[in-house]
Amino acid sequence: MTYQDRLLEVLIPADALQQRIAELGAEISRDYAGEELLLVCILKGGVMFLSDLIRHITVPVAMDFMAVSSYGVGARQSSGQVRIEMDLNLSLADRHVILVEDIVDTGHTIAAVLELLQTRSPRSLKVCSLLDKAERREVVVPIHYRGFEIPNKFVFGYGLDLDEHWRNLPFIGVARG
Repeated sequence: MTYQDRLLEVLIPADALQQRIAELGAEISRDYAGEELLLVCILKGGVMFLSDLIRHITVPVAMDFMAVSSYGVGARQSSGQVRIEMDLNLSLADRHVILVEDIVDTGHTIAAVLELLQTRSPRSLKVCSLLDKAERREVVVPIHYRGFEIPNKFVFGYGLDLDEHWRNLPFIGVARG
């Protein structure tokens, strides 16, 4: 099966993604001029976004990774139960931290992660999400750096999976049915 069999439409083309990511990198660089940053990437979906975003940030940057899950394998909706599957290696104490996420949907996962990270005494803690599915929000969460607001459709590509496949696509697509 090819991704075209599963693709209803291209929601955000590759060039639009790259342009917006460059803009986000420039905005973060301006906001943190003269500072050092720690980018915390939520795996697996955020990896492609992080790798492109970090290339556009001009201040000193460290990075670390967390694996967090609220979806079962093959599920298209969050279970609401957030599990930390892999925690950070670096300390957040007295550091400027930006949590890098592929998509904020209901808000449950990001809210739980923010609550956990806040207990680790960062100097500041902000969220940078490539996609914001605001109409599905059940928990109010701050998104300080937003790539795109998208409609309530199941999307894949550019780091987001469809049954653990097609994260490698250079665009964001909408899945059929």
